[in-house]
Amino acid sequence: MAGLLERILPASQRRSLDELTERLDLGNGDRTAKRSAFWTMLVLAAVIAIAGVLADSTATVIGAMIIAPLSTPIMGIALGIVRASGSAIGRSLLYVLGGLAVVVALGWLFSLFLPDPGSLLSNSQVLGRTSPQLLDLLAALATGFAGAFALCRRDLSSILPGVAIAISLVPPLGVVGVCVGRGDFDLAFGALVLFLCNVVALVIAGSIVFTLYGYTKEIAALTVNRGRAYLAVVGILAIVLIPLAANTVTSILIATWTTRISDAANQWILDVPHSQIDGVTWHGLQAVVEVRSPTENIHTVEDLQALLKGTIPDSVHVTVDLTVGQIIPVE
Repeated sequence: MAGLLERILPASQRRSLDELTERLDLGNGDRTAKRSAFWTMLVLAAVIAIAGVLADSTATVIGAMIIAPLSTPIMGIALGIVRASGSAIGRSLLYVLGGLAVVVALGWLFSLFLPDPGSLLSNSQVLGRTSPQLLDLLAALATGFAGAFALCRRDLSSILPGVAIAISLVPPLGVVGVCVGRGDFDLAFGALVLFLCNVVALVIAGSIVFTLYGYTKEIAALTVNRGRAYLAVVGILAIVLIPLAANTVTSILIATWTTRISDAANQWILDVPHSQIDGVTWHGLQAVVEVRSPTENIHTVEDLQALLKGTIPDSVHVTVDLTVGQIIPVE
């Protein structure tokens, strides 16, 4: 094991504990400079991220991810856990909570000037951050390991911007604020879960990597405190896993039911010439089958529901949105 760790983190490239602490603990060293840099860049990143979200601009949101400084105190929490330093954990946690409050407040403020509140429901930047799943946690863990390795090695600093892009911290908080401002609390909760998922993943990955590379203090009393901190992180992870697992299961079920409804609908219109199914959309537990036909004389919805009997739960309601018309080929 030691040989493998030496290959992954050669001694010649290993940052010292002092270097790592200086980089991650915002209460260590030149505190005034660190604090001013953190809050300035956080506010700017928040404004860029929220503007990018509202404009549905992926490039703008990516730019905000690169300059956002929230990952620093989050990794500071991990280092504080490994060092069993309650003061370092507390300082870093306050920066994370303060950053959360600032970004959410800015998102709420921006929401006051939205001309069309309903546009949130069609905004890919919003919807893509409001229904996190287990795959998001897996990606966040892998990103956390990459970031922790890069922090430990002097020769991997160049990959940190990529890590910042891969982990989403400020944009979800901006979405939380915007959605709260518009009264979409379900969407806000989903975005908050994504943020917490990413925070927990970074802390877990950082704690593991920093422990493997010997940044711990081998004192019995500190070991007990460290163990309690690990248990607290695991407990938070368990709480975050509940909505992630629920969203994952829901997505799988919706995909399965959509396929079954689509197959039944195609059978339902099989004997209606030039008719076709354009898709199945969902509104809660209501499935809307979008049908295009040259005539209104198609089978009844009851016939479709009879075909679906036993293939989907009775709690799922199926309706039909019929568009009368046909595609005329251009010669």
